[in-house]
Order: sequence, then structure tokens, then C-alpha cells
Amino acid sequence: MNNRERILALFNGEKPDRVPWFGDLSYWALSLNENFVDRNYKINNKYYGFHEELNVGFYLQGYEPFKPYYDSEISIEILKENNVTKRIVKTPVGQICEKWEWLEKSFCEAPVKYFIKNASDLRVFKYWLEHTYYKPKYKEASKRYNLIGENGIVLCYLPKSPFMQLVTLFAGIETIVDLWMNYKKEFEEFLEAHKHKTNEAAQIALESPAESLMIPENLSSEIVGKNFYHSYIEDYHSEWTSKIKEANKYSFIHMDGTLKGLISEIGSVGFTVMEALTPSPVGDLSLKKIGEKISNETIFWGGIPGSYFTSIVSDDEFDRLVIETITFMKQKPKYVLGVSDQVPPNGLKERIERVGFLVEKYGYY
Repeated sequence: MNNRERILALFNGEKPDRVPWFGDLSYWALSLNENFVDRNYKINNKYYGFHEELNVGFYLQGYEPFKPYYDSEISIEILKENNVTKRIVKTPVGQICEKWEWLEKSFCEAPVKYFIKNASDLRVFKYWLEHTYYKPKYKEASKRYNLIGENGIVLCYLPKSPFMQLVTLFAGIETIVDLWMNYKKEFEEFLEAHKHKTNEAAQIALESPAESLMIPENLSSEIVGKNFYHSYIEDYHSEWTSKIKEANKYSFIHMDGTLKGLISEIGSVGFTVMEALTPSPVGDLSLKKIGEKISNETIFWGGIPGSYFTSIVSDDEFDRLVIETITFMKQKPKYVLGVSDQVPPNGLKERIERVGFLVEKYGYY
């Protein structure tokens, strides 16, 4: 079987010949100066062949098949100074600003200043949302089928849930807790407006040519917890996993943080795949515990912590963990061997190639 046949067999409740091996190489590829991936994770066509060379199944990097546009009364100014990008959004009810800094050493960017810092910013952002619309952007999704070929699947992103957009992109958890405690009415009205617009973009993604659709939540249970999940995230997950299933497509959620607090809830909400799951010794649950807490209908995708691809872990320890993980995953066809979360910039090429060798040696059912 090829990688595409393996993963589709698993999705359809069948047993492939061996444990599938799929890895997110985009972060590592960004650091290679080979023009595979740029800072916005736009990918070069040769990036697909790069996976085949390394014997890694392809499914990422992230692609949103929709594009926002705005009413004429909204203006967005982008300023760049050294490694800091500043974006200013001006509306008739005020303006908001964010700053993100590119970190040369780690090949990533991080927020220096969020759009939303207080209730006043919430009001301006809500106005911006209400005057935002979306158009389909399907060309890349259609193109990928030929480029990926037999080595994987075509996957596109829905938006994150409105709450997780606030956590990861627009406000940060400290500001969210402050708004929730002191301005709960305004906060929940904002989330309702945000949900309406998020659903518009999600519907466009659903109708895209992609066969698989991911909600890229970056969800970590020590940040969110059961209260916020049940109150503000669960309904979005339930609604869109149902719609994705009705469309005869496969649903993913990206989970790259701690699991213990939420894995049972998310594992039973209806996702085809829980992806980027990080077990111990880096994560907070063992492989066995994760397997016990996910429903039989949901596929576990992950298992090898990103740090294990670097020289801080010995070759012997790397082999031990990968073989142990493959052996565990062979117990039943509900697991995909993957990277949790990404191969980092200081990852070793030979480690990636080594996984392919080990899964061929030990991964057959």
C-alpha cells in the first residue's frame, strides 16, 4: 500500500498493511534556506517531493481556502520595522493595533502586542468583524491532489473556534479571563458576533475541494480547561464535525499541548482525527492513557515529540521511543505515527529518515 491508501483505509475503518507515518516538516523546512516554505507557510511545489525523498506521508502545512475582505470604511495599515510587524486596523468607532516580532534564532514569530487589551478594544474588533466578509480561495487545494499524489491527503483549515482565535491570536488568555470576569455580557456578545463570521468562513472551507478539514485549535488544557471548553468551544466543534461528516469528508483537530484536562471531552465530540498528540515523557499522558480516553471511532495522530528529532536526545533513546510507539500503535488500527507537534529548526534529517526505516521494520500489523 502507498501512504494515501494507508491513511484512507484507516479513515474508513479498515486495516492498512502497517502503521501510517505522516509528519509535519514545515517548521523544519522553513529553517533550511531551500525555499521550501516562507514565513507565511506558503509552500513551494518541491516541498511535496521533499516528503517523498524522506519517506514521510504528506498532509500539512496549513492552508485556509477562504480570503477575507472588508467594507470600504475599514482600513488596515501594515508597518514593518526591523523584525517587528505592526498592523493597525482603523474603523469608524476607533482603531486597534497589534505587533508581532520575528525571532531569527527560532524561525518563528510571537505577539508583542495583541489587538484586544481591554473592553474598548473588544468593541472596535467587533465592528471590524461585522464588516468582514469571505470569498473562496480554492485554486491551491485543487492543485495539491496532483502534487501530493499517492503520498498523502489534501487537507485545508477551517478557522479556529472564536474563543481559540482570541487565546492564540488576538487577546491572550490573561485578557480573556479579565474580560470574562469583569465584562462578561460584552465578552459573550462579542463571541456571538465572532461565531457568526467564523461560520461564514468555515462554510466556504467545507465546500472546498479538500477531502480533509482541520480546526487548527492549538488547544492545551492547562490554558483552556473544562469550563471554557464547555461554555465557548464545544458547540463549534460539535457543529462542524457533524457538517464535515455529512459532507463525506474527514475532520481533524490540532492538539499540541497538554491533554489530561480535556482529552475525554474532545475525544468524544466527533472528530475523525485528534492530531499532534504529545504523550509522555514530554506530554502529560502516556500512550496507554491517551488510547483509553479516545473513543474507538477517533484516530490518534502523533506520538513522537518534536524534541526527539534533535541532538539533545540520544540515538538510542530516539530508537527506543519510536519502536515503543510503533509497537503500541500496532495493537489496533486507530493510530497514525506523527510528530508532536513539528520537527523543530534544529531537527536532524537522519532522524526523520530513521522513522521511515523503523516503521518499515516494525510497523506491519
